[in-house]
Amino acid sequence: MADRKNSDLVIELRDCSFYYGNFCAVAEVSLPVYKNKITALIGPSGCGKSTVLRGINRMLELVPGARVAGEIIYRDQNLYAEQVDPVEVRRRIGMVFQKPNPFPKSIFDNVAYGPRLLGVKKKAILDEIVERSLRGASLWDEVSGDLNKSGLALSGGQQQRLCIARAIAIEPDVILMDEPCSALDPLATQRIEELMRQMQRDYTIVIVTHNMQQAQRASDYTAFFNIRKRMEGGHELRWGELVEYAETATVFASPAQQETADYIAGRFG
Repeated sequence: MADRKNSDLVIELRDCSFYYGNFCAVAEVSLPVYKNKITALIGPSGCGKSTVLRGINRMLELVPGARVAGEIIYRDQNLYAEQVDPVEVRRRIGMVFQKPNPFPKSIFDNVAYGPRLLGVKKKAILDEIVERSLRGASLWDEVSGDLNKSGLALSGGQQQRLCIARAIAIEPDVILMDEPCSALDPLATQRIEELMRQMQRDYTIVIVTHNMQQAQRASDYTAFFNIRKRMEGGHELRWGELVEYAETATVFASPAQQETADYIAGRFG
């Protein structure tokens, strides 16, 4: 486990298990997320990386029957405490999805959507937020001449950066990214990775990725999840489990667990 001061902790998962109905999808995860660092969640398909990510900002509970056991602590507050508003959680902990999903609106209206929901009405303030967010997503120089253009008319890489601009427009503290480059070409992927490194000056980032090279290039810490199996009543049960967590350089150069080394080397997964 990486040795960091508790003051650097932004999020901490404490013995968290993630369920769909009675099915435990991921068991007993304890994981720190540090301020202004990029944490990568890696592992084979089906090990529960995206489930964990969605559990962090309470998006998982939008799935009927889904629930989280254990504690997810965000700045000393249990996010699943009864008095906590899930909408406010999702404002502070934003999300960027696997496939770019701009709204069928103008570039301006895509970015202004969240601030408007939060009650911002003045055009001058919205103009400022839109420009700041598009600059923060390294998109302003490419689109500033035509903010009335549909967000759907942009390239895939530009659409993903628009979605990042939309996420940061409401000034979150943490940004979760669920395989944000999987639908993009190598050049667009490089832009997103460069953007993530720029963004970590202002945000704490957690990314799910299948790309080992991306995790190695773009993250400061890496958590490796793997699939566990057992037979019960003649059926095979599968669930995910956190195998190893450390600084990325350590995970890739000298992993503590053989199964981590095997996965990184491409021997399974």
